[in-house]
Amino acid sequence: MTDPAFAAELAWVEEFVREEVEPLDLLLAEPADKDDVAAARIVRPLQDEVRKRGLWAAHLGPELGGQGYGQVKLALLNEILGRSYWAPTVFGSQPPDSGNSEILAHYGTPEQKRLYLEPLLAGEISSAYSMTEPHAGADPSLFTTGAVSDGDEWVLNGEKWFTTNARYARFLVVLAVTEPGKDVHAGMSMFLVPTDTPGVNIVRNVGLGTEPAGHGTHGYVRYTDVRLPLDAMLGERGAAFGIAQARLAGGRLHHAMRTVGLVRQAFDMMCERAVSRRVRDGAALAAMQTTQERIADSWVELEQFRLLVLQTAWQMDNASDPRHVRKHIAAVKIAMPKVLHDVAQRALHLHGSLGVSNEMPFATMMVWAEVMGLADGPTEVHRGTLAREVLRDYAPVDPVWPSGHLPTRLSAARERFGQALPAPAIGDV
Repeated sequence: MTDPAFAAELAWVEEFVREEVEPLDLLLAEPADKDDVAAARIVRPLQDEVRKRGLWAAHLGPELGGQGYGQVKLALLNEILGRSYWAPTVFGSQPPDSGNSEILAHYGTPEQKRLYLEPLLAGEISSAYSMTEPHAGADPSLFTTGAVSDGDEWVLNGEKWFTTNARYARFLVVLAVTEPGKDVHAGMSMFLVPTDTPGVNIVRNVGLGTEPAGHGTHGYVRYTDVRLPLDAMLGERGAAFGIAQARLAGGRLHHAMRTVGLVRQAFDMMCERAVSRRVRDGAALAAMQTTQERIADSWVELEQFRLLVLQTAWQMDNASDPRHVRKHIAAVKIAMPKVLHDVAQRALHLHGSLGVSNEMPFATMMVWAEVMGLADGPTEVHRGTLAREVLRDYAPVDPVWPSGHLPTRLSAARERFGQALPAPAIGDV
């Protein structure tokens, strides 16, 4: 149960996002573009209100200006923010900056924090996370982007794909192979690379779905003989895999938290359409059995997903070892794209030709569902992770007669309790 003080904060957030922030989604362009002066004039006063309420960058600790909220509180907050494209930026918790700020806070040197973390937390700049590669996707064992030491510098070469917000970023967090003879757990290092460094080239900006060419925010980035000082490395040499996993675990859960809000938005629009639209004989769509089935299925799926997210958040707050939550995070990641896709598709269909048009958000939601099925690792990888984690709790038995074999169980029961009872027929057990 949410404590009364935090419940009051959530009520304020819900009204604030609905009245003050959601309209920005229709008026403004890209939240990551910190050079958009017109947007800044509107957004900064809203950010100041959030700061006054003590809700700015709530995922971070008090030493960094946040509240140090646990994951359960963040889940309840983020499901409200997930209804609006601009809301995370207004609240200082927008990805990928939120994840980048966390690893900078944990692994950055004082100078790195001064140069990168402080302006990032102030909302003055944007950042990007440059990990996946054109030929390898998200599989780090296939990465070829590398950095070699040359005197008092590192020289970075390679290509990265789908680096979100690269075109607006002041710096990039880049994963590169530095120990080519070692496996991924010890062979990669992480670097902080200012985007104006010679040799950093955005080949093109990639959009989603039907976005016009050149207007996308996902950079195809080429690094050609990029020279970096030794202190550009974030964390220890060869430790990038562990840092990345720490970053991605929280990122996956926070994506899911926001997705709860997006699914609820689609569900609300579907229900509104059902009670508003009239068909033959003046009956509402809500009276149709097929409509009722779609709404019932969507409600169940949304509630199941939300409870899974909250349970995972609770596990993260209480687990003695973050690795113990891998199963739940994988489950959330698997469920997320399917729930969003299915509910958005039903809502789209219920709106007819209006639903499939660009005057409603459902097509964008469905594309975003596919993004969620790929971002931070494809669904298939997480299915494998979940299955392996689940199967660790089971031990092999006789391969011929499994533990549920009824004659074997009956024999064991009669041996335990004797011959006091007549033996039932197997089909009656």
